[in-house]
Amino acid sequence: MPTKWREPVKIHAPKSGDVRFDGPFEALVVLMDDGPNLRGAGYVKARSLCRATIAGRKDAEEAREIFVVAAKEANLLH
Repeated sequence: MPTKWREPVKIHAPKSGDVRFDGPFEALVVLMDDGPNLRGAGYVKARSLCRATIAGRKDAEEAREIFVVAAKEANLLH
């Protein structure tokens, strides 16, 4: 399974500033580091799907979709 997304996701994270994500590993780092500032079902699901994608159990594009939902919930999406 590919671990890079077809299209990057750009957000403004509280601790990291403007960040471009090309895949689930990068997204998971920010989800974990900025986690206390992120809340909601999308955050929890995105964290789980990014981990599962890295482990080879889920599709990278599915993780991307949920990461976008989490970013929208937290008003971080560009």
